Parts: sequence; structure tokens; C-alpha cells
Amino acid sequence: MNQIRIGIVGYGNLGKGVELAIRSNPDTTLAFVATRRDPSSVSLKTPDVPVYAYDDLVNHQSDADVVIVCGGSATDLPKQSPELASYFNVVDSFDTHAKIPEHFAAVDAAAKASNHTAMISVGWDPGMFSLMRLYGSCILPDGKDYTFWGKGISQGHSDAIRRVEGVLDARQYTIPIDAAIDAVRSGVQPELTTRQKHLRECYVVAKPDADLEKIEREIRTMPNYFADYDTIVHFISAEELKEKHSELPHGGFVIRTGATGENGEHKHLIEYSLKLDSNPEFTTNVIVAYARAVARLAEEQAYGCKSVFDIAPCYLSPMRREELMAKML
Repeated sequence: MNQIRIGIVGYGNLGKGVELAIRSNPDTTLAFVATRRDPSSVSLKTPDVPVYAYDDLVNHQSDADVVIVCGGSATDLPKQSPELASYFNVVDSFDTHAKIPEHFAAVDAAAKASNHTAMISVGWDPGMFSLMRLYGSCILPDGKDYTFWGKGISQGHSDAIRRVEGVLDARQYTIPIDAAIDAVRSGVQPELTTRQKHLRECYVVAKPDADLEKIEREIRTMPNYFADYDTIVHFISAEELKEKHSELPHGGFVIRTGATGENGEHKHLIEYSLKLDSNPEFTTNVIVAYARAVARLAEEQAYGCKSVFDIAPCYLSPMRREELMAKML
């Protein structure tokens, strides 16, 4: 196919990362950016690209082959992704694991009704880590898999904190607990609770005169985000947040331990790890690769919503199948 025209909806850290990722993929081009802010206030790095108001997107349905929705999982994507799937082929990075099935169903219904192709929950987890968990469970059926995140800043969890009344800004670090990782790598296949695997540490800038006890209580009890973890909340100044927590590193591990043999006497360990200087920039490179797949599937009229489990690896690459087999197989 010709150049894949990509629209960006939302121009925060993720949207800016998509813009950079498009530059690294010569078969893609930035078609437009859409924002809920005043479009005239948005300054892009790419010249001569229009910025539209979100509410005006319905008038630009023919301007992009795929739209990447760069909102937060807490409140933006559950509304925006199904809405936009009625007008565009879409990709999002929805990362609230417990709510993925219902989000998939909503986007799938909208995409099928309008003959569009969509993908949700694209990134490194959910996304790349999801694939590693699937591969591991298929290869070592007699085994267990474990996922550890961090140490790093979670964009989704940080965004969820910023939605709490009285919060100006926040960063949330997910920290794996070393004792749990060591136990898994030993091959003993421990039973670990969510609380035993990770600690969550929050750095919060509160509004003047905000009720700090109320903010901390809301964070600690937030379902799907913090309620199941030991959570530490620090209140700091905006200056300290900028000085010490402005970078966005992350990473983690997917580990599958298992056994083979007549009596399970042979032990095996599969480990996939990531160490990322920039969470949003890595995530958006994953998303742009899957946007390529969505554009190809839309050409084939494979409508409805997809996940990373549904996409053949060759759809992600700009190379032809023959090139892939010659160079990478």
C-alpha cells in the first residue's frame, strides 16, 4: 500500500511520542493532530500538519487511514475509542487489564457497525508482554507465568492520580519486590499475591488548601489501580516533581517457568525483559507498528476490533513476506 496516513488524537506525552515514531517509519506520515484544547495553542514538531478540534473530527473522516487515540485509560479511552471507531480505523493503548474485555466489546460493536478496523490495548503491557505470556503458556503448558513491572513510572496510574480531586500533578512508580523475583527465578513456582509482587510509590503535587488525607485515602483505595497494593504517597512541590521526576523510564519482566519430561524432571525458564529510558516513546513505536497492521487489515475488509493476539507478525513490518523470510526467519 501507499504511505499510511496517521492521525493523532491527543497531544500529551503519548501523542508527542507517536509524532516522533512516525518519523522513524518511512511508510507512515502524520495526517493531523486533534485536541480538546484550543487547536491554535498546540505547536507540533512536524511542519504543515493541521491541528483540529476534537469535536470537528467527524468532518475529517477521509484525512487519515488510521487514528491513534492517545488519551488516558481511566476516563478518555472508554469514551473516545468507541466513538472514533464509528468514523475511523483506530488504535489505542487501553491498559486497565481488568476492563479490557468490556472495552474490546464496545469498540468491536462500533467498528463492525461502521465497517472499520480497530485495535485496543497496544503497547508493551498490555501488548508485547501479553504475547510473551501467550507464547510461554503454549510452549510450557506445565508451568506458571509471572509478570513484574518496573522500576518505572506508569503513565496510566499517574494519570489516574491526576484525576483525583485536589491533585495538580503526579508521578507513580511501580517497583517490583526483589524477593518475589528471586523466588520465581529459582523455579519453585511460588503462589504470589498482587501485594507480594509490587510496591506502588506516588509523588503528588496537591492544590493549595487541598485535603491531603482525603487525596491519600482516594489513591490508596482506588480499585484496579492501588487498592490491591502496598501504596506509599508523598506530597511534594511542583518544583521537586519537575526536578526529580520529569523523566519517564519503565520496564519489566515476563517469566514463564515450567517442566518437561515423563515426570517433570527437566526444568525450564523463559524470560523476556524490557528496560526503557522513555515509556511513552517505546510504547508509541509499538503502536505505530500495529497501526500499520490495522491499515492493512482495513484494506482486506477485516472489520471489527482486534488485539495483539489476532495479528500475524508479518503485518507489523514494512518488509514484504519474502524479505522477512530471507532476512529474519
